Amino acid sequence: MLQPFILALSLLPWIPGFLCRVTTEGELTVLEGQSLTVPCHYEPQYASYVKYWCRGKIREFCTSLARTDDPRSINPAEAKASIFDDPVQLVFTVTMNDLKEGESGWYMCGVEIGGVWSADAVAYTNIKVIHGMSVVNSRLGGEEGSSVTAECHYSERYRESEKKWCRSGDWSSCLHTGPDGSYEDTSVAISDDRTRTFTITFKKLRMRDTGWYWCSAGQQQVAVHLLVTPRPTTTAVTAVTSPPTLQPSGAYLPPPKPVTKETWSSHSHILETLLVCALIMLLLGLVILARKLWKMHRQDPVLRQVEAIKARHNEYPGDVGDLQTAAVVFLNRDSQDVHMY
Repeated sequence: MLQPFILALSLLPWIPGFLCRVTTEGELTVLEGQSLTVPCHYEPQYASYVKYWCRGKIREFCTSLARTDDPRSINPAEAKASIFDDPVQLVFTVTMNDLKEGESGWYMCGVEIGGVWSADAVAYTNIKVIHGMSVVNSRLGGEEGSSVTAECHYSERYRESEKKWCRSGDWSSCLHTGPDGSYEDTSVAISDDRTRTFTITFKKLRMRDTGWYWCSAGQQQVAVHLLVTPRPTTTAVTAVTSPPTLQPSGAYLPPPKPVTKETWSSHSHILETLLVCALIMLLLGLVILARKLWKMHRQDPVLRQVEAIKARHNEYPGDVGDLQTAAVVFLNRDSQDVHMY
């Protein structure tokens, strides 16, 4: 009786973790030098509890970085890690600034339950800080004659590297930033603010600008696709001098229905039916022909002999009055014997 009671007491600290969960992203990736915001969702009963953010995967050895009851963790502009709780949306968000590659690892967002027999409700996320490049939008679009801007981000180690904008497949088209981090001509402007972002602006899009491009920093590059659409044309409205004619109520015809997968399927069924009918007719003809050939093969051998004699007689007719050379054949249908005289 004592053992079940001890087992129940040992499981009490873990009951809140199973019944009342905290959830967050399982894995996040960010460029070195950039900021990262992590959402942590919790259950309604935790709305008034203290929330925290720490580095580590074991609560007892987790290094605290931000807490909702710490005034220093409220300002995201000043703190390395800040935290903000929204009890209406049941989520608290953590913002980490100027991340370094060495800060990669496991982090924990948790709700402090307190008490001897209660464990905190926590969730874990693995943050990877990498160096390289990224773009805000890898697919850009604009109307002919308008302008569009691509925004490329790079990690801290490429701050002083030369930035390039190239058309895919044509390295001779690359545009390079100068010592001041900028480039500009009549159609394109590139600006590097040296704060891990550089922008490329097409001043006046042309239809031939459609295609794939690369924004590059150092040895890193990322692809961007640009799609230019034609400028809409305006149709002139001509005045109607003659009085309009009234159309009957049934004169309007709806636009033709496009050929869809369903209509094509119905057509294909009709074609299949016609093909099956044609094959059946072909097989029936072959059967009739085979039957006729079989009957000819099974013909009475006496008749075949008579037909052969007739064929020889027709070939050498001689004198029709010469009865000595004439052959008379009598057929006895009962005995199937042939008598020649």
